[in-house]
Amino acid sequence: MVSAAGWRRIGPHPEIAAWAAAALSVAQRVLAQSAEPWRCGGTWLVGVDALPNAPDGYVGTVPFPWRALGLQPEPLHPAQLSVIRPGYPQPSAEDSPAAFAFRRDRDAAHLDGLLPDGAKRRRIAEPHGWILGLPLNMASAAPLTVWEGSHEILRAALLAALAPYPPADWGRIDITDAYTAARRRCFETCRRIALPAMPGEATLLHRLTLHGVAAWQAGDHAPPEGRVIAYFRPQLGSVADWLCSTP
Repeated sequence: MVSAAGWRRIGPHPEIAAWAAAALSVAQRVLAQSAEPWRCGGTWLVGVDALPNAPDGYVGTVPFPWRALGLQPEPLHPAQLSVIRPGYPQPSAEDSPAAFAFRRDRDAAHLDGLLPDGAKRRRIAEPHGWILGLPLNMASAAPLTVWEGSHEILRAALLAALAPYPPADWGRIDITDAYTAARRRCFETCRRIALPAMPGEATLLHRLTLHGVAAWQAGDHAPPEGRVIAYFRPQLGSVADWLCSTP
């Protein structure tokens, strides 16, 4: 599904473009009515499960472009609508100075599927099969960024950390130290690349790829609603599948 680098660009394709156009129309209404607070000083809306697509991916009468994407149909959650406005990121109360600096300088690079457990601990709580980003509007700003080959570094590190425990317990184990050290190694050894994309294109990531969002740069542009990307992460049955199975 993806290359050894951990990502693949798909399209442009008219079926992807048709779905993006239908989703944008719905997303604009959702965003206009949303009461969700904006983060990062009013420059980022997380938008988890915000797009009311059907479980088969349909938006209204427009089908999800499974064939164009080269993916096998499976049940989908409502897509995340990640929206970025000019100036991203800005300091805010929810980010410590160190967290803001990491967001600004390292794109808030992260591995999807990890959730906080207590003040500083992390555990694997949301195993998923793949990460798919579908841009909904024409924007040059704040692209997705990835660290190529990071999925293999993270897989090896987390498997080593979890090896002493039964696989059934892996979702309850604190993997903070292993994850932090592996992420640092990714920064040191993997190439960071930006992956801007337009409606009609899609970006497919290996589920273990380290990724983030680039800061808004001078000269970037987006429509009034901001840069909008719909993300899907269909769930897997277990942490063992997440770490061990082939996507």
